[in-house]
Amino acid sequence: MEIRVGYELIYNCFQPTPMLLMLNIHSSRQRDLTAPDEMRTDPFVPYAGYYDGFGNWCTRLVAPAGQIKLTTDTVVNDSGLPDRFAPQARQMPVEQLPSDVLIFLLGSRYCETDRLSDTAWNLFGHIAPGWGRVQAIVDYVHNHITFGYQYARHTRTAWEAYNERIGVCRDFTHLAVAFCRCMNIPARYCTGYLGDIRVPPLPGPMDFSAWFEVFLDGEWYTFDARHGEARIGHIVIGRGRDATDVAISNSFGPNALVGFKVWTDEIIGN
Repeated sequence: MEIRVGYELIYNCFQPTPMLLMLNIHSSRQRDLTAPDEMRTDPFVPYAGYYDGFGNWCTRLVAPAGQIKLTTDTVVNDSGLPDRFAPQARQMPVEQLPSDVLIFLLGSRYCETDRLSDTAWNLFGHIAPGWGRVQAIVDYVHNHITFGYQYARHTRTAWEAYNERIGVCRDFTHLAVAFCRCMNIPARYCTGYLGDIRVPPLPGPMDFSAWFEVFLDGEWYTFDARHGEARIGHIVIGRGRDATDVAISNSFGPNALVGFKVWTDEIIGN
């Protein structure tokens, strides 16, 4: 299938403002693009790109004083299949994990493994390691947290999401990631596009989405605690330890986000 994705972000900057942006589709999906994934700026400003320490493509620019609009519109080829299902995938002993995976066992800014470790072992310690344990974590988090855009708070951590029991997709993801790490399962936070493809459409405007990946049997597998089930069309923009590493924008000066649109639509007839 083909999926049309894109965004329109409008910022008001009160002075020339350096910005770091993570808005390009991840390099692992570049070969699936059927149209350029190029950011356009209005007014035009020059920008440059670089890969960060997690392999995400980032853009840096200096937004002028006043309003700046950032847009893209592209098409991605997708298998049209739900996220892979591998119930026999085993959990690898820590000593057998590749060195570059170990960072995804550690606590991070929004995933406080030290505060959640006892809780995690009490909840999931009786479940056999592997796919089933990850699925149990997904099911628990999906049912434990109540979703609502009105509950969004950019400072909420996994520990706070566990106790407050409310949040948005990033909160579901942070808690699931933290629980997996507590159980010695490498887990990394993902952000990107996810549309309501072949499922009943959800109310509210489209947004970027958050989900996570776990390392089992030498491979990374996708899980989505917000939706609680395999979905079609997870298109990664960035991967990291938590939301800190994959913010769509970091700005270094006063500004306001005054326009925000995201689209993720199956192109019918393809």
